[in-house]
Amino acid sequence: MTGLDIRHHIDSSFAVHDGRTELFRYVYRPDTPVLESPKPYLHPLRTRSGRTVSLFRPWDHVWHKGIAWSLPVVGEENFWGGPTYVHGRFYVQLDNNGSQLHRRLTDVDASDGAAAFGHELDWITQAGAQIFTERRALTARTLSAGAWALTFDTRLTNVSGHDVVIGSPTTRGRENAGYGGLFWRGPRSFTGGRLVTPEGMGSGEEIRGQHHAWMAFAGRHDEDDAASLILMVDDAGNPHHPPQWFARSEEFACLNPAPFFSEELLVPDGETARFRYGVGVAPAGAEAAAELAAAVGEVLSETAPGTRRETAEGARP
Repeated sequence: MTGLDIRHHIDSSFAVHDGRTELFRYVYRPDTPVLESPKPYLHPLRTRSGRTVSLFRPWDHVWHKGIAWSLPVVGEENFWGGPTYVHGRFYVQLDNNGSQLHRRLTDVDASDGAAAFGHELDWITQAGAQIFTERRALTARTLSAGAWALTFDTRLTNVSGHDVVIGSPTTRGRENAGYGGLFWRGPRSFTGGRLVTPEGMGSGEEIRGQHHAWMAFAGRHDEDDAASLILMVDDAGNPHHPPQWFARSEEFACLNPAPFFSEELLVPDGETARFRYGVGVAPAGAEAAAELAAAVGEVLSETAPGTRRETAEGARP
């Protein structure tokens, strides 16, 4: 295993490199139309051998951007992008597309075989009101000769002056559409791939809405027919763990541990909600999902709140 290198594009993005391969680019100050709810995103996301396992701004949902922390229902505000689900009217374009705005860096560090980046954000409604402040941290590390892992840690503090409810289209009345949270959109060639859970394999229609601690997507690439596996692990300390999952393979490839799928989360004024996730990427098929989940889960455990490593990482200026 090799060390990782960060290349910072000031006031725009940073890229994590594994030798000659750019594993991912994190755009923290995007040039995004308000209609798409501007937010930081990870794209492109690649295997260690350089195959791309994410999709940016697809024509069917232009607000899908690689991997992004996206919330469609924050009170009456939309931090997902596009139209808002209104029961009885379906999707309606409202003037409620909020933005996640980068405020300042808190950490950029490549050492001990890992690459870490942290920043603070302000969640601002389209009307200009502030709802949340956020502290976000991402850390990448290699797991094996072929696999690597990313941890995503966010703390949302309610500064709105009133209690805020986070939900989904399902909590607003649309059946089995509980998306929201850390959302991955996969390449077009992954359409029709296999979703893998601790209990087996299936398609999005069969698995969507199930509760699992982790889920993986096994897909294939155009041109060389190579297989890749992407996996998400929900931290045991997250609200509503284990989450229901919003996942698809039949229309397009996506994974989303959705903590607000069918149950809203109340964040009282002045309080903080924390979420942590592990993402694993490997040049493998569905049969490797359990092993990859165990490796990513171990990374999450080693960096859990209160552990020695988490405390040290959190102390960086």
